[in-house]
Amino acid sequence: MDDRTPVLIGAGQFTYRGDAGASPSPTQLLKIAAERAAADAGLGAEALAAIDGLAVVGFTIDAPGGGRLVPHSTNPPATLARRIGATPRWAVYSHMGGNSPQQMINLACERIARGDNDLTLVVGCEFLGSATKRLTKGLGFDDWDDAEDLPEPDRVGDPRPGSTPYENKHGLGRPINVYPLFENALRGRDGRSIPDHQKQMGDLFAPFSAVAAKNPEAWFPVARSSEELVTVTERNRMVGFPYTKYLNAIMEVDQSAGVLVCSLKKARELGVSEDKLVYLHGCADAYDLWFPIDRQNYHSSPAMRLTGQRALSMAGIGLDDIGHIDLYSCFPVAVEIGAEELGLKLDDPRGLTVTGGLPYMGGPGNNYAMHSIAVMMQRLRDNPGDWGLVTANGWFLTKQSTGVYSTKPPAKPFARQDPKVIQDQIDALPHPTVIEQPQGPATIETYTVVHGREGYMMGIIVGRDSQDRRFVAVTPNDEATLRDLESREGVGRTGTVSRSEDGQKNLFIPD
Repeated sequence: MDDRTPVLIGAGQFTYRGDAGASPSPTQLLKIAAERAAADAGLGAEALAAIDGLAVVGFTIDAPGGGRLVPHSTNPPATLARRIGATPRWAVYSHMGGNSPQQMINLACERIARGDNDLTLVVGCEFLGSATKRLTKGLGFDDWDDAEDLPEPDRVGDPRPGSTPYENKHGLGRPINVYPLFENALRGRDGRSIPDHQKQMGDLFAPFSAVAAKNPEAWFPVARSSEELVTVTERNRMVGFPYTKYLNAIMEVDQSAGVLVCSLKKARELGVSEDKLVYLHGCADAYDLWFPIDRQNYHSSPAMRLTGQRALSMAGIGLDDIGHIDLYSCFPVAVEIGAEELGLKLDDPRGLTVTGGLPYMGGPGNNYAMHSIAVMMQRLRDNPGDWGLVTANGWFLTKQSTGVYSTKPPAKPFARQDPKVIQDQIDALPHPTVIEQPQGPATIETYTVVHGREGYMMGIIVGRDSQDRRFVAVTPNDEATLRDLESREGVGRTGTVSRSEDGQKNLFIPD
């Protein structure tokens, strides 16, 4: 093999379950994961001082418009580098997106193969669990000593927001409101009854919870039955129809994970044992038509399909060769569409997660896939020569990154394809015309009913007008209308769309 062959040598994870008032700061979470990654590679923490590349996954709390309610560094890579005594010549912070860990691994491997770096740490964390408790209980943040005011970091990834002002005005700025649109569209396409589809979702995610129950780093290590996951109870309320709480990614966690990547030459110089080495054989990155309102439909993902095909092709293998799989799993539809695009069955005997998934393993927001990669590395070490597939998803089934891994040494030099090759294919896809102020007869393309803790809140409709132009609207928020949309299929139903009385939104009234 070429000395510049990139190789993953160590992975570390950390889950904090203690008192919120004593929780680690963001930088401490990152540092713990980094030190565990070094230890996993058979190195001491002092080895981290030698990194010449550092990529930190963006914190969810740094999403545009989020403000700075929780004190933390304005340049997380710079603060972490100081804490570990490193002076990396490449230090970056990702923009928002759950695709970021895999995308940054892909980028780090490309830089190492090119000779730009020799030893890179890719790491991330989420800390909304303790941060939320500290804010609501007035515990303060005096012990979080990483609130440094530093120059803005160099950023990687796509900075665009995930939705338009038009979409946001109608409630489509939050994942818990948008992913149900895809789920209901998929059910409508397949002609499955609402009860049958609820059972399918429960049957899909019950095995995920069983995997999480055996994962020592899982936030909710509890195996739940299919029926328990989809039955509405006081503890498992409806959030965005058809998703109950147990089918949603859990946001408020305190978890971190990181991976050390280096050249093969550097791994040997460091004395890393050969049985620790895991290679990235194939990878790809792309995004679907960016805003949800512009998608071809709400039951497919060309980016998932094309990045999967490219990663497998680059690795020189087929889907049947894969032994271990982790599909991004923020909501059931992400797994359902991902499996369909890759050619997997939902009950594939290999399983579709190695961690337990976002609703049960945790690690949500932007850094979940780092946990996937960490667990996948160990799974492959335990099964030398096997192949592993990891997918990572950002925004609203928007940004996709895929990786194919194995302990098997690569037969050819690492050569990441320019993402523009796939992106040009996706950008050229036809998509519906959008009308922002529709009037008259219309049909529901997909929809959801949003619930709060106290019950029904609103209905959201993506529809088509009489000229087949797409629009977004809300429904009247009376319980009868909303309950009706949950009790029988709404996809394909007709109605009338007009401006709301205040003139701020579109209002769809079902027939």
